[in-house]
Amino acid sequence: MEIYVHIPFCVQKCLYCDFFSRTSDESVKDRYFRDLEEEIREDGRTGSYVSSVFFGGGTPSCVPEERIIEILDLLKEKYRVDPAAEITLEANPGTLTKKKLKLYQEAGISRLSLGLQSADDKVLKKLGRIHDFAAFEESFRLAREAGFTNINVDLISGIPGQDAKSFEKSMKRVLKLGPEHLSVYSLIIAENTPFYALYGPEGSLKETLPSEEEDREQVEMTRALMKAYGYRQYEISNYARPGAECRHNIGYWTQEEYIGFGAAAASFYYTDPEKTKAERVKHAESMDWRKLPPEEKEELSLSGLMAEYMILGLRMNEGVTGTKFKEMFGREMKDEYGHILDRYETYGVVKQEGDRVFLTDYGQDVCNLLFEEFL
Repeated sequence: MEIYVHIPFCVQKCLYCDFFSRTSDESVKDRYFRDLEEEIREDGRTGSYVSSVFFGGGTPSCVPEERIIEILDLLKEKYRVDPAAEITLEANPGTLTKKKLKLYQEAGISRLSLGLQSADDKVLKKLGRIHDFAAFEESFRLAREAGFTNINVDLISGIPGQDAKSFEKSMKRVLKLGPEHLSVYSLIIAENTPFYALYGPEGSLKETLPSEEEDREQVEMTRALMKAYGYRQYEISNYARPGAECRHNIGYWTQEEYIGFGAAAASFYYTDPEKTKAERVKHAESMDWRKLPPEEKEELSLSGLMAEYMILGLRMNEGVTGTKFKEMFGREMKDEYGHILDRYETYGVVKQEGDRVFLTDYGQDVCNLLFEEFL
């Protein structure tokens, strides 16, 4: 199984962010980490094999490094964490130091995910980020000096006022540094964020958002540029050097079991030995998550698992195969979904090559229409 640990603390909340995160004083952090440790200790899956660990947030790097290391040590004490496990820590420029990075490295954290979002200082200010590009470059340099050889960088396309040319310039500044992995997401204007008030349906600045055509131009430019620099797109929003694909995220997309610890964290696990039923549970988005009922709880039948296999699997460039479908569910993929796949192949959304089905470039842009067919 995989483990996700949510650290909800930030130096400052970004204007577009709708993840559960907050600024807090040390007493709140103390209580949160005590509750987090208790939740891990009380989990009934002691001794289970763990293939990856992911510290997300929030900004895990904004809390004292000792807190992260103590949680990681506890996980290693309780579970059989693979010595070669991928252990990722999300971090923001401006929150990393030489000492922190050295201790992370010594504790076994093997992968850093740096939240840059843009290499343009004006855009960073618009997003409400706490850093400029120079601070990112310094954090990247320190991480390399500390020995990190697997670094991801997050970028956002479709930002108001950003066109394909300026985004290309931003990406090239990052690519020159040579990170092993890049995640490039289109901006989502989420409710209950300052951005929604500005750029949502009633926002005074909504007209400054890039059009669908302009956003797609940025996406197409991203694919071309990544390929030119030697990166392989392996999922709709993710690109990697060969061998640097995020194993933890691939686990999500291939229906590996995972446990989520902390506020707002989600878990997915099978509820029968044949793996024909599963349950997904998400903790409440509250600092008192342990005292509250789950925010979401969903039981998945065989039909639900098959649908998710198609939706999640088609997000990846390698797509899905009838062989794997039969192995997992004991049924023929063509019998279940052949009529949908044939129709969407005529639309140019998917391509079928023998046993394999995958999205075309155009299909990646309009895949939600296809995914709805499986639900």
